[in-house]
Amino acid sequence: MIDKKAGKPSLARQCALLGHSRASVYRKPRGVSPGDLALMRLLDAIYLEMPFYGSRRMVLELEQLGHQVSRKRVRRLMRLMGLEAIYPKPRTFVPNPGHKV
Repeated sequence: MIDKKAGKPSLARQCALLGHSRASVYRKPRGVSPGDLALMRLLDAIYLEMPFYGSRRMVLELEQLGHQVSRKRVRRLMRLMGLEAIYPKPRTFVPNPGHKV
């Protein structure tokens, strides 16, 4: 929808009207590398077996499979895939307001 060659309105104004940043007009996002895709398949397979594993345990599992990866990379890929360790989160029990302590 943004016309880079048009003089009126300016590119900045067009981006403002559409709610986009100007950087998104100039820079095209890179795709996921084939190496990351292979790791994501492994992470998915491990997560299906053990959904309570976080990034630290995932790194250990990948090392046992012969892959040398950092925890930062595993965290980034898990966030990209929407994977999160299943464990009790804080405030899982909220008392009823009528039951005073």
